[in-house]
Amino acid sequence: MVKSRELPEKWLSSQKAMKAVQVAFDMDEKIQYKIRKAALDHNLSPSEQIRDILGLTVNKRPKRPRLTVSLNSQDYIELAEKYSLQPDQQLEIKKLVIEDLVKFSE
Repeated sequence: MVKSRELPEKWLSSQKAMKAVQVAFDMDEKIQYKIRKAALDHNLSPSEQIRDILGLTVNKRPKRPRLTVSLNSQDYIELAEKYSLQPDQQLEIKKLVIEDLVKFSE
């Protein structure tokens, strides 16, 4: 017989979030752009901007500014070649990618 166990105290606050369902919307590019721009202007994520538009509770805590990109093994091969590194030198590649992104923004 399987014994019922209670969740650890530190997991209880995450229990509600685990039950949330992500909803995706396919919309015209102009609408998506306006929502993303409003999110940037209000220092929100696009999902938080949508929550604000819908009148739902918005997490106002400052978020760590982060950009993400998915890189596969072929991408690392190409970037390694660009930076004269080996594909397994991922940390060094990441540092040089950051430098390129900073240069782009200037």
